[in-house]
Formats: sequence, C-alpha cells, structure tokens
Amino acid sequence: MSGEAGAAPDFPAGRWLDELVDAALREDLGSGDVTTAIAVAAGARAQGCLRARQGGVVAGLPLAARVWRGLSPEVSFAPLVDDGTAVTAGQPVAAVRGPAAAVLSGERLALNFVQHLSGIATLTARYVAAVAGTECRVLDTRKTLPGYRLLAKYAVRCGGGHNHRFGLYDRVLLKDNHWAAGVPLEEMVARARRLQPALTVEVEVDTAEQFARVLPLGVEWIMLDNFPVDGVARAVAARDAAGSATRLEVSGNVTLETIGAYARAGADAASVGRLTHSAPALDLGLDLERA
Repeated sequence: MSGEAGAAPDFPAGRWLDELVDAALREDLGSGDVTTAIAVAAGARAQGCLRARQGGVVAGLPLAARVWRGLSPEVSFAPLVDDGTAVTAGQPVAAVRGPAAAVLSGERLALNFVQHLSGIATLTARYVAAVAGTECRVLDTRKTLPGYRLLAKYAVRCGGGHNHRFGLYDRVLLKDNHWAAGVPLEEMVARARRLQPALTVEVEVDTAEQFARVLPLGVEWIMLDNFPVDGVARAVAARDAAGSATRLEVSGNVTLETIGAYARAGADAASVGRLTHSAPALDLGLDLERA
C-alpha cells in the first residue's frame, strides 16, 4: 500500500496517458469545433482562470495541461496550486492563455478530467478526516472506471488516502468466491506462499468462525467483510491476544458515518469502494476573457 496523507504524489506517466487524452480529444472534436469556428476570429487570443466553484481538494491539473497542449503548443497552462491542495470556493487554481480557439475547444474536456479526479480527492479527504487521531488507513479498491485506474488511485493519494492492490497481479486476495472453488483454504494459502512468495497474502472472511480459522495461518492481512463494529473489536482483541502480526481491514458499506467507529475499534485499514465509483465531481469552471 502506498501514499502519505498530505504528500504530493507523483502524477502517472506513460504512453497510455497520451493515448487517453488523444482519444478524448478525438471523441469531443470529431470533424472540428463548429461553434468555435463560427464565433472566434482568426488569430484571436484569450486568457482565463480555472477557478473552484466549491471547496475541495484539487487533483488532475497535469491532465488539463495535456489537453490544451494537444490542441495547440501555444497554449500556456500554469497551475496556481499543487494537486492535493485543499481550496475554497472562488479560489483560482490555474491560469490558461493562448489562441482563443484552442482555449475554448479544450475547456470542457480539461474540466471533465479535473472535476472527476478532484471529486475523488475531495471525498477521500473527508474519509481521512473521519479517522483522524487513529492509526486506521483509508484504502481504495479496484472499483474504478476501466482505463482510469491509475488516475483514480492517484486522486485517492491526493486526498490523503492509500492504495490497495492496483490489479489482480500485485496481491493474492482470497475472497468468498475463491473459498467456494473447492480447494481447502490452507492449501490455497500454501500455494500462494510457494508460487508467489514476494506478494502479500490477504484472506476475506464473512464470519467470526472464518476469522478464527484464518488467523493461525499468519497471512499479512485479513479482510473483515461486513462485520459489525463490535465484531471488529472482538477480532482485534483475538488477534492481539494471539500475538499475531496480521493486520485487519474492514470492508463492505463503509460510510462516512461508520468509518470512525471502525477505526476506533482498532481496524488497521478500511477499504471504501465509493471513493472511486461514486465520488461526485468537484465543481470548477473556467472564467475566460479576451487577451
């Protein structure tokens, strides 16, 4: 797991990101921005300010820069805050200037990226605030829009959260449907140790009886799925009494109203799918004027 609350994470990089922006531009522009071609005089220039319409945490400004750079190398995009910064309503977050046609054509796409990622960062920050004063980490999940996972997980880090596994390749996570496949749990854990010795092993349990069966196996993490708060507290006490180093993650309908209680019960982490699948976009807008 990675990410430190308050730290500015590294923005994702790679050809896939350029391909994503290029595909988004093709989707939006099609055969051309007909409105801008009608409304904007040739050679006109514009400048403007990307501004928060509501308070939140900003994420995704480098994507906005890529959008406008993909339309014209003459567009200058200057962030006024870093990703991961908490801003207030009305606060400027970036300045943009250049050919008016390019600035206008890129406006919606740039905002779409930044609003979506800022929404994830903002919701994550609210969850992180809810566990303040405890050792509980707020984790994301794989419940991300396909193709956007690295961006979504970056936004979680901007909000002070931490990343769970990035895909099916970087952690062994034995869930209820794996239990149902017929191979005994103990054998599955032994296979994991033998075949993937470098990877963390985690087992999901749904009941206290399953937890008691898994704890002696010494896996790095046990996921307590849909456990009540008092059930988490009992699991923590049993883990501590056994002198086990296994860490406990709560999962399943963890909300802003419940995560604090889970954290105070001793959970080491709480995974929250809604950080990436249900975060509302942060309202930002571009206030434009002619240069």
